[in-house]
Amino acid sequence: MVIKTADFIGSFPNLKSCPEDRLAQFAFIGRSNVGKSSLINMLCGRKSLARVSNTPGKTQHLNFYKINENWYLVDLPGYGYAQTSKKNRQVFSKMIESYLRDGPNVKCAFVLIDANIPPQAIDIEFINWLGEKAVPFVIVYTKTDRLSYDKLKTNVEQIQLELLKYWNSLPEQFVSSGRKSTGRDDILNFIEDVIASK
Repeated sequence: MVIKTADFIGSFPNLKSCPEDRLAQFAFIGRSNVGKSSLINMLCGRKSLARVSNTPGKTQHLNFYKINENWYLVDLPGYGYAQTSKKNRQVFSKMIESYLRDGPNVKCAFVLIDANIPPQAIDIEFINWLGEKAVPFVIVYTKTDRLSYDKLKTNVEQIQLELLKYWNSLPEQFVSSGRKSTGRDDILNFIEDVIASK
């Protein structure tokens, strides 16, 4: 897939306020410091389409980007230890769950996992929730340019083994680096295939 246009459409506080057209939507979500904005910018070929912040938790709404006038990339608030109030975290959680569970045009959630650290309970819990709610998802390992090949392989295997305690098999997985554009073609081709299959 070639990205010709990538436009910010709006930031929406809940599912009801989101665009009502029937374009396919692909959601990107992960812990608050997983490198989501860098990945989105890399996929879209833009340096500042999604705001990259040193402060986790800056994304607090459902941010819609229309790609090639054909589908939406949706940037969801991060889960985890975002520096915001407990009340806001609960609101984010309800917003995220409502969107992923009930959004009629959500074709797939891309769950971002930091490849540099051991398996995190919150990632496992979120992935298991997606399974319970039958939300289609894939996994994207981020920040992989910081690791040697052997260390990356070991870390990914540890995460997979932890997930396989709960799953019989795992969905498609991608290795990515926002800095080196690793995984860009694979992820975009996957999205293109999903759109074509619907």
